[in-house]
Amino acid sequence: MELEIYPPILNNENFNSSAFHTEYFNNTKMVGDYRKFIMDDKLKSTPYTIIPITNDVKDRVVNFLRKFFFRDEPLNMAVGLLDEPNANCTELEEYCLACIPNGMSIMAVSPSGYILGMCLNEIKIRDQKENNDSKINDECANPKCKKILQLLATMNKCSDVFGHFPTAEKLLEIVILSVDESCRGQGICKTLVEKTKEMAIQKNFPLIKVDCTSHFSAKAVSRLGFHCIYTISYMDYVDSEGNRVFKTKSPHSSAKTFVLPLNV
Repeated sequence: MELEIYPPILNNENFNSSAFHTEYFNNTKMVGDYRKFIMDDKLKSTPYTIIPITNDVKDRVVNFLRKFFFRDEPLNMAVGLLDEPNANCTELEEYCLACIPNGMSIMAVSPSGYILGMCLNEIKIRDQKENNDSKINDECANPKCKKILQLLATMNKCSDVFGHFPTAEKLLEIVILSVDESCRGQGICKTLVEKTKEMAIQKNFPLIKVDCTSHFSAKAVSRLGFHCIYTISYMDYVDSEGNRVFKTKSPHSSAKTFVLPLNV
């Protein structure tokens, strides 16, 4: 299939258009043709393509997450992680970006190079996950961010995904799944998950995992065929003194771990 290669625009001063265009061209055959059409006031009838996220666009990834994910995420809001004007959380950003070098993260871009959505995917290996989580928690200097990482570590341990799947030696975890708010409801999220599934099968991952801290993300992945294996209520998640750690707003009442077994 012949693909159209679109030159991206410079919507970030650190964005190297030549390098990005070359990277897109080099990875086109691997990614495949996932051009779709969205209907939006800003981006009406604009096609988009799913391409790999590479190290040279980390700044753009962070800018996207700051705008469309970090400030609306229920746990971030519950602990007031970004309450201060122009506040950023370096620790959270580094946590999210850590998976990019493995080459399994993808994003949806318009013909002009505008990022419409992204899926950051991490490779997890049996018996290595808890050590990595403990290291992240120990090194986190931000007490608010640390609360969030501790919950994720608790979910990782209690969900015991590898225990549920004793023959699996590795899995692909969706760490972040986010779409530009002006483009939501157009199938971009579904396409990102479908492409992640395709890549996982190609790389012989027996399952995909995702931790959902939002009521809406849990509903979304459930509709895409994932099933829940673990739930922790925010009401029941308390600190050493018995105080509730996350006072989330309705309808966000719990965090859930979902898995999607694959036929590999």
